[in-house]
Amino acid sequence: MYVESELKLNTLYEQFETLEYPLNRETAAESFEQSTLLMADGQTNLGALIERTRTPTFDSPEDLFVELQTVLPIEAVGEPGQSDGDA
Repeated sequence: MYVESELKLNTLYEQFETLEYPLNRETAAESFEQSTLLMADGQTNLGALIERTRTPTFDSPEDLFVELQTVLPIEAVGEPGQSDGDA
């Protein structure tokens, strides 16, 4: 399955649920090589991000989603230097 689209971070888990698990990193990356992740400040290739993860095999959509969080650039979630805390 190849997903060719522009995806937002809050929709990734739903997309990951469409894949069959266990799933190796290479297959996951290939599945999203034509997908663009739209971030708060820019965009990036989702397949390339998945390739940067360290886990060789994902057992569930949650495993893939959590591992992806470790390689997301700061631009994915907000502006650099911004804090949600009190100033």
